[in-house]
Amino acid sequence: MGGPPKLRRIITLPLLTFYGIGTILGAGVYVLIGKIAGIAGIYAPYAFLMATIIATFVALSYSELASRFPKSAGEANYVHQAFHKRWITLFTGIAIMLTGAVSAAVMARGFHGYLSEFVRIPIPIAIIGFVSIITIIAIWGVLESAKIAAIVTFIELSGILLVLWVAKSDLGHYAMNLGEYSPPMEGQAWAPIFLSAFIAFYAYIGFEDMVNIAEEVVEPERNMPRAIIVALIVTTLIYMLVAAACVAALPIDVLRNSEAPFADILRAKSQIPPSIISAISIVAILNGALVQIIMGSRVLYGLAEQGDAPKIFAQIWPKTQTPLIASLLFGLFVAALALWLPLETLAKTTSFIILIVFAVVCSSLLVVKKNAAPHNGLTLHPAIPLLAALLCLSFIAIQIWL
Repeated sequence: MGGPPKLRRIITLPLLTFYGIGTILGAGVYVLIGKIAGIAGIYAPYAFLMATIIATFVALSYSELASRFPKSAGEANYVHQAFHKRWITLFTGIAIMLTGAVSAAVMARGFHGYLSEFVRIPIPIAIIGFVSIITIIAIWGVLESAKIAAIVTFIELSGILLVLWVAKSDLGHYAMNLGEYSPPMEGQAWAPIFLSAFIAFYAYIGFEDMVNIAEEVVEPERNMPRAIIVALIVTTLIYMLVAAACVAALPIDVLRNSEAPFADILRAKSQIPPSIISAISIVAILNGALVQIIMGSRVLYGLAEQGDAPKIFAQIWPKTQTPLIASLLFGLFVAALALWLPLETLAKTTSFIILIVFAVVCSSLLVVKKNAAPHNGLTLHPAIPLLAALLCLSFIAIQIWL
């Protein structure tokens, strides 16, 4: 009588904002800060700063697109609206799903590092158990998943604040000796910063996940841009502080080889049991991976709904109003990647693919702005998406050259 079941529009602005902050934070600081410091050394905060510049222009472009086209399969829908070429739409959808899957696999690998603070179990068992849990939660329901993500974001922030409080004297030393921690201007000193910025850019992946639940957001034309911008500002401040605290608190060799850097800071700088931050880190990583599962399944659902993927993936489970088959398939793919590839390779692969997607999406905004009628939502100057696309392509070229 009422037709096939549809996605529910029930996510509010505060819930969407915390959803975004949670997924951007995720593995970025809890898993990769040691890898970034291992390459950039004491200049790790500058790697995050460099990644921030690119992420800001891209996020602004996404904000206008989300305001214009608040649909699932966000990026795939944007390029479809701009180019009307099925192969470009399909390429973009597959690429964004791949980044989500690889990103979730990063977190599955990082999960084992913090879990080892409590129990020693084989990596494959930890990964399979982790992916199974987050897939079940994603199928349970988007409102329930978003609420869990918002609660977990508070827990994530409490863990980060705990680390910053423990390392407050080291942060003070960093601020008082900023020149010592600032790179010289010659090009040779900046090469490792550029290289580590490529990994650091992974830490900003998450704001683009927000647009893929647009069909479940209340007033997406107004709330989506606001949530994206606020989430990016908050996470940038956190990343800069955490990177400064880590390079000031621990020797670079320790950071480079650390599987659980936050736990190592607590172990070295306080009497607080490292198991506390490890427990918080596990919850944070679970949150980030959960959002990736939700995002990937919604992209697959959106592609199937518009005829660019098999219709079976557009099926909604009436009991939870979530895409059951799409979620299960995506969870299996995440587990396979996590079992197959090491952490750093996964992060670099994610950054490389997502930068290509970002360049295509920002280019699509240029086309849309040229051809589409004006709208009442966020409207940027064309220079912003143009610069965003050029920055993404230049960043890829620099990484290949280096």
